[in-house]
Amino acid sequence: MSVDVATSHLKLLSLFEGGNTYWSSQYLELGAEDFLARIAEGGYSERKRGGISLQDALSNIDDAQLLEQMESVQAFVVTREDADWPASLDDLKAPPIALIGRGSRSVLAGLSSSLSIVGTRNPTEYGLRVAGDFAAGAIDRGWSIVSGGAFGIDSAAHRGALLAEGETIAILGGGVNSIFPGGNDRLFRQILENGLLLSEVLPNVHAIPARFLIRNRLIAAISRATVVVEAAFRSGSLRTARDASEIFRPVLAVPGPINSPTSDGCHRLIGERTAEIVTSISDLMELVGPLAL
Repeated sequence: MSVDVATSHLKLLSLFEGGNTYWSSQYLELGAEDFLARIAEGGYSERKRGGISLQDALSNIDDAQLLEQMESVQAFVVTREDADWPASLDDLKAPPIALIGRGSRSVLAGLSSSLSIVGTRNPTEYGLRVAGDFAAGAIDRGWSIVSGGAFGIDSAAHRGALLAEGETIAILGGGVNSIFPGGNDRLFRQILENGLLLSEVLPNVHAIPARFLIRNRLIAAISRATVVVEAAFRSGSLRTARDASEIFRPVLAVPGPINSPTSDGCHRLIGERTAEIVTSISDLMELVGPLAL
């Protein structure tokens, strides 16, 4: 990718938060260069960013600083112009303008056989064991694992993949150099060795609650299916499951004890017939195996 193409996409990422259908559609219609040209000409003069016009916000961006921020952490940009762009993301109503990656870019080639495993940040031992076992079992069968890098089920899924010496992708709510939660710093360093950190914000952008909900759609879309291991009745993981269902990705849920609050969300998905029940890795592979063909 040329420096100009990378810079134009970095500029757009610095201007816009992900998940906005209008800005996503403008990018898809115009392309990066023409989109920036329209902003520079005042074509969106009625719209503001941080209290100033988009035109002024764009003029304040330092191209060299953007590239330096990327180079300092060995991050890279992935756009639709790249052969390894995850085309499955284009099924979303608001696809990302671009992605920022850090780690092994080659992992993107295995997304046709990838599985998202998500769940609560406050799991039981049962949930942790199931998430780790499912991740390791999927790795053993040639799949890669996607999750969100959070405490709890996400971390267990990533660790299960790493223990099985497989590839795992953490899709973050902040930048790839703004690790959150900080307590997972060691896990992220392990992922960087053979896996990948992905985000749709610049490397040093901090995570905020809204960005986690926005990035959930990426977890749902980038993989072939989503497994919810444990989730409370109003868990953010249910948002990921619904995002997946909306774009016709299979959703699977692991049942738990009927009196366990951490399984209420899974039982809700099963009861609403949003998710299929899975109780073992063989169950899981029977349901998702044909998707990799």
